[in-house]
Amino acid sequence: MTVYDLIIKDKEQTKLDDVFLQEDNRNAIIQLIKENNYAEELQQYGLPVNNKLLLHGSSGCGKTTTAKAIANALGKNLFILNLSNVVCSRIGETSQNIKAVFDKAGREKAVLFLDEFDQIGKARGDDDKDVGEMRRLVNSLIQLIDYYPQQSLLICATNHAEIIDKALIRRFQLRISFEMPSAAELNVYYDKILAAFPERLQKIKRRYDISFAEAKDDAFTQIKAALIADLELKNQSAPV
Repeated sequence: MTVYDLIIKDKEQTKLDDVFLQEDNRNAIIQLIKENNYAEELQQYGLPVNNKLLLHGSSGCGKTTTAKAIANALGKNLFILNLSNVVCSRIGETSQNIKAVFDKAGREKAVLFLDEFDQIGKARGDDDKDVGEMRRLVNSLIQLIDYYPQQSLLICATNHAEIIDKALIRRFQLRISFEMPSAAELNVYYDKILAAFPERLQKIKRRYDISFAEAKDDAFTQIKAALIADLELKNQSAPV
């Protein structure tokens, strides 16, 4: 297995304007992007540049999309850790795989995105089956994060920050919480989605108390159903 099997290279061009974020979160991310764009100038004054970001909170609320938008804004490649290939049953091999990914991202000054971070950063001592291996993995992660190159950016995401080792949590200079959207936020989101379609297809039943991802999937399902119904009616009325 090579390092190329351990990463997913994402080329999707996602803009920050396309991500629905609470104002405080948006401002924090814009500040992070600006810091990295002006890294050399800030470092001349001895000021550290934040390059380690933890996104945590509810599923489907924009963590992955945010990581893609940050990489796009910085003009950097985005490497997504392929957890299915990285995690190995052989002792020490998981740590070696993760180190290979960190090294590649560092050499290429890329944005490294570790989704489901809790799967590899679980608190030491909580895994009864293999405490020793988990300790080794977390210790390795701490060292990799501490020495991650300044020119690269590390973004980790989790739905379960409470189970991540506290020593890992402390390594992130910036931690942003993603909460379930309010009804008002979902209405703005629905309006933006529906604006791309003809008015006859915009009359959907809006669901609330769901994530942005769920809202998008549900809206698209209803739009497709309405469009297909129109097409079927058109085909039935067409002359033979």
